[in-house]
Amino acid sequence: MNGTRLVIKNGPSCLLNNNEAIKMKKDNSANYLGDVMNVYIRAQAVEDGFLVDVSSTAYEAGFTIPVAVTYAVWNAYIEWTDRDTECQTSQDTEGRLWDVLSMLRFAIARSHASCVYYKLYVVPRNGKAEKAKLTQLKAIISAGDKGEPVITIMLPNED
Repeated sequence: MNGTRLVIKNGPSCLLNNNEAIKMKKDNSANYLGDVMNVYIRAQAVEDGFLVDVSSTAYEAGFTIPVAVTYAVWNAYIEWTDRDTECQTSQDTEGRLWDVLSMLRFAIARSHASCVYYKLYVVPRNGKAEKAKLTQLKAIISAGDKGEPVITIMLPNED
């Protein structure tokens, strides 16, 4: 999730930064679209487990702004348990996260767009694979809850 998800009753949802969304909710300026049903901020998405904050490792990897990954990315391509090692091959969560972040840094260096698709080889977390497969991820830089720049890494079909 990037920015704030503004959900309009019987209407569209859109992404705004938190300040815009709260202002719209308070002054009802979104009323031409319908009644505002919900404002969902990035911090709440982290708290709810939809996003995993990986900023501390990202800063070590050279990023200068906060980075989060969606739960789908975390579960499929980053998290690695002892059970996964027993069933598949020896890996660890920290190394897999470092791979995801390092490949993103290389992709960002080649592109100056706010949305970057990039590929990396990852052992699928499926209980049987032992060899890495080529995987594509998407990263978006957008406004965080206070309008600050943030990066969210997600599956290509997520928004």
